[in-house]
Amino acid sequence: MHNMENVHTSASEGHHEPSFNVKLIWRTFWILLIITVVELVMAIAYYETHFISKHLLNGLFVIGTLAKAFFIIAEFMHLRHEIRNLIMTIAIPAMLFIWFLAAFLWDGNSYKHLRNKYDPYHVQQDSIKAPVKEVEHEQGKKPGVE
Repeated sequence: MHNMENVHTSASEGHHEPSFNVKLIWRTFWILLIITVVELVMAIAYYETHFISKHLLNGLFVIGTLAKAFFIIAEFMHLRHEIRNLIMTIAIPAMLFIWFLAAFLWDGNSYKHLRNKYDPYHVQQDSIKAPVKEVEHEQGKKPGVE
């Protein structure tokens, strides 16, 4: 068993101590904070003024979320400092997973609309008119009372 107090590393042996770039961590923090504040201001502006269309706002939220995910993965998971093959090994399956989610949601929505359009029960219910009650408008006589 080794005593941890006697274990040391030196630069001459080829080992190095891990170094933390505090400046880089603060830069990433400020970028994430700015993106989050911009998203928050956009959401408040939408609910208060309605100047921004909902589809544009959703697109900007997706872009902001992907930007935050990139910075979190690159800095805090240290993926930015890895070799390109490892980055692609992680990034391509993640993109495929996002594509699968979008494709399944699109297909489910299409099925819902087609079912409502071509299902005989739904088509029949759309063609039936509600019965109209005839109302008597004579003075002194209540509708439905003889």
